[in-house]
Amino acid sequence: MASCATLWFNTSMWTEYITPNSLEETFQILAEKRDISRLIAGATDLMIEIERGIRKGIETVIDITRLPDLDYITLDEDDNIHIGPLVTHNAVAASTLLRQRAFPLVSAAWQVGAPQIRNRATVAGNLVTASPANDTITPLMALGAWVVLASVKGTRRVSLENFYTGVRKTVLQPDEMLVDIVFPALKTGQRGTFLKLGLRRAQAISLVNTSVVLTLESNLIKSAVITLGAVAPTIIHASEAEIYLAGKEFTDDIIARTADLSADAARPIDDIRGSAAYRKAMVRVLVIRSLRLLREGLEQSQIPEIPVLLWGRQTKEQKRSSTIQSSSPGNQSSSNQTIHTRINGREYTFTTGHEKSLLRLLREEAGLTGTKEGCAEGECGACTVYLDGKAVMACLVPAPRANGAEIVTVEGLSTPATSNTSEGEERTERDISEVNGVSSETLHPVQKAFVADGAVQCGYCTPGFIMSAVKLLEERPHPNQSEITQAISGNLCRCTGYFKIVQAIEDASKS
Repeated sequence: MASCATLWFNTSMWTEYITPNSLEETFQILAEKRDISRLIAGATDLMIEIERGIRKGIETVIDITRLPDLDYITLDEDDNIHIGPLVTHNAVAASTLLRQRAFPLVSAAWQVGAPQIRNRATVAGNLVTASPANDTITPLMALGAWVVLASVKGTRRVSLENFYTGVRKTVLQPDEMLVDIVFPALKTGQRGTFLKLGLRRAQAISLVNTSVVLTLESNLIKSAVITLGAVAPTIIHASEAEIYLAGKEFTDDIIARTADLSADAARPIDDIRGSAAYRKAMVRVLVIRSLRLLREGLEQSQIPEIPVLLWGRQTKEQKRSSTIQSSSPGNQSSSNQTIHTRINGREYTFTTGHEKSLLRLLREEAGLTGTKEGCAEGECGACTVYLDGKAVMACLVPAPRANGAEIVTVEGLSTPATSNTSEGEERTERDISEVNGVSSETLHPVQKAFVADGAVQCGYCTPGFIMSAVKLLEERPHPNQSEITQAISGNLCRCTGYFKIVQAIEDASKS
């Protein structure tokens, strides 16, 4: 599978990779490079587009992930919430403020991709990519959000409704950067939710998604906002349904009529993932479910109270401060940049491989082939590694992002064997067994559990599962089965059916 992917993907992804030190420097580079440059933060969409040749003409990549103080989630004196351009989906899912004052966004962010994707992908990137199926646009539109765009010429504020001009089209100019996302926090008496329908439970693009925000007074709906995604070229309002619902009570008949009007507002197309008729029918279903959840006050029951993030044992505050921003490598291009990084506790220096993904840097330049290439597009999780302490998909990380970073691969999980035998005493097969030439005494408890429980068949996906499981057990040593399935939702196995994998993780948690 990996060799096939290598044949049809581009091997050279850019000619220049710049890591600016400030916003001002970023704006200046954008002004100079304009149409041949692209900003990246998570890069989870752009990496795929570049490799497939969908996004052409990009010579310069500008990596803003080292810019300081752009990962904020704050509430200002006017009761507006601000989200910085480096805030990831998992940061949104973990935010107490957003859970209390902007739950529809939390619900949407939690349903994007899988934990490894959510640890890299940003809300700002989701907005700028501008697909009508992107999940966070729909609730932000319902919440009345606007964005702040900046360049060397100054800043401008654009409502989210006016930001989009078509499928994957926005008013963002080539020399501009989205620097802030702002929206009013939900007040007392206001509640909302977000629901989506995908072809599977995780790692699924929305066939349809909906967000509903209501202003309530007892059981009376004073006003309503209903937005629909993946049913038109841009996110749209179900305007007639919003007008109809205002001033009504939460009866089944009113909910059904509101759902009918919402379905009437949808203008979907037929495509490989679903027919237009099916999408319209599912709009009706999702609106009914949303309104019933809000009527019963159960909207937050759809999302784990403490979500699995694959951040490990550190606190959120420690994680936010460990992003090596203080040692930013500076403004350097990938064509002549030396990558200094630390992998599995060992220092590495690379003078080649800057034009690759982190996955291929690890495999081809570092010779660490335990990290597998299964899909090269963030779907299978076989390439899961830890980047600065968080689990990520290595195929979606640019190799130069490794500069100054701390990386752990599956090879780094094992520990030196300790001998219980006396000096000079021979070790027999009963003392120690080997797996692929590695002493079982050096294996991580999760690896040992996978061996003992037979949680492998072909074994290709196994390194990714193990990496996710180890990070989960750092985060919560004794997870329940639901938390285990959350943790491995970004890892696909085509052999085992997952039963033995889950069992091995449960058994490892007991050791």
